[in-house]
Amino acid sequence: MEAMPRVGGPSPAQPVHVAIIMDGNGRWARARGLPKIAGHRRGAEVVRKTVEAAADLGIAYLTLFGFSSENWNRSAEEVNDLMGLLRIYLRNEIAALHENGVRLNVIGERSRLPPDIVHLIDHAESKTAGNSRIVLNMALSYGGRGEIVSAARRLARDVAAGRLDPDDIDEEVFASRLFTADTPDPDLLIRTSGELRVSNFLLWQMAYTEFVFVDSYWPDFTRADFEAAVSEFQKRERRYGATVS
Repeated sequence: MEAMPRVGGPSPAQPVHVAIIMDGNGRWARARGLPKIAGHRRGAEVVRKTVEAAADLGIAYLTLFGFSSENWNRSAEEVNDLMGLLRIYLRNEIAALHENGVRLNVIGERSRLPPDIVHLIDHAESKTAGNSRIVLNMALSYGGRGEIVSAARRLARDVAAGRLDPDDIDEEVFASRLFTADTPDPDLLIRTSGELRVSNFLLWQMAYTEFVFVDSYWPDFTRADFEAAVSEFQKRERRYGATVS
């Protein structure tokens, strides 16, 4: 995917790219005596509101951790429920995303997803490809370590085929083989549910990302929570390893 040109753009302190680990759907449901799928359904509703909030704030890229490579290890019932919810989202939400100028891009090992879902993803990406208000990266069947291994494998194949000199491999070349090629690294990571870890998410890309951890479960995450996280980011001094004179 090519980076989108933007007119005007955010202020210097505004994050260009926000990534979110949407955590706590199951615990939210359990606390209310509901099945897990109820938490996932509520979480999908929050996705819609969060995309709207990000677009209104002028965020250029929003990356949501929707389904990790490790999530395949959950019970077959829960995985089937999640795939069913994903189908519903891709069928029902794409028209609204398109109307609101959202460009959808799915990152991850989509070959592991059911073929009909891959078809829905391809259709959604094609339909929204010309939109430029905000890019929504949805991480599905995604794992940071797997992404790095995949990038290394692509480089190895290029070297073996004589298309690439090993001495020409630098950070920029390596990054060009990642799922997020041509997407800027996240400025801000938000994780809900009070957990303090990155859970194999965007490991290469978050070398200098600012983290904000929110105690709320994802189904309770609000526009105010999003704006508060952005406000906290704006207070941070980003030095990228340099010292202040």
